[in-house]
Amino acid sequence: MSDHDLFLTVNDWARSTPWLHGVAKLYAGDGIVLFGLLLVLGGVLSLRRSRLLVVRSVLSGAAVLLAVGLNQPIVHAVNRARPFTVFPHALVLVQRSADASFPSDHATMAGAVAVGLFFVQRRLGVIAAVLALLMAATRVYVGAHFPGDVLAGLAFGGLVAAAVQLAAPRLNALVSSSRRRSPDTLATGPERTLEA
Repeated sequence: MSDHDLFLTVNDWARSTPWLHGVAKLYAGDGIVLFGLLLVLGGVLSLRRSRLLVVRSVLSGAAVLLAVGLNQPIVHAVNRARPFTVFPHALVLVQRSADASFPSDHATMAGAVAVGLFFVQRRLGVIAAVLALLMAATRVYVGAHFPGDVLAGLAFGGLVAAAVQLAAPRLNALVSSSRRRSPDTLATGPERTLEA
């Protein structure tokens, strides 16, 4: 089954489930807030555990920004038409965006959050992964994207987040060494020598 056929199947299902429209529209548009809250929660939980997890938490947020930023040139280069452009009679439950469709920014962000949080706190990563899959499905349900758009977005966001996390041990070591060399540490060292 092609990407277009899958979209039309989901779109037909959306037509037959009007009771789901309100929730789908809300999550497709404002569900991003949940991912932000999960990142904040991951940061708070990491403070109680280790400096490395704090670094990983910060990198998770940075990876989201990087993934979405890197996604934009791809969107413009591929320039894939939105489903409602290809199928003018498709059911569309959200505002029709003028941006191109592939990869989905929403799915890219969701994928980056999910993978980033796996490195911080696995339970949060699982929750974020479920919400990311739900975001991807919802973006197709409301008529904003083809299935391939959201799958590519999830994969791209996840890959960027995983790549960024590779820097965590090195960054943690740099933070640790800079703390050891801070002016406060250097100032207390000679004072102790003089007192002795």
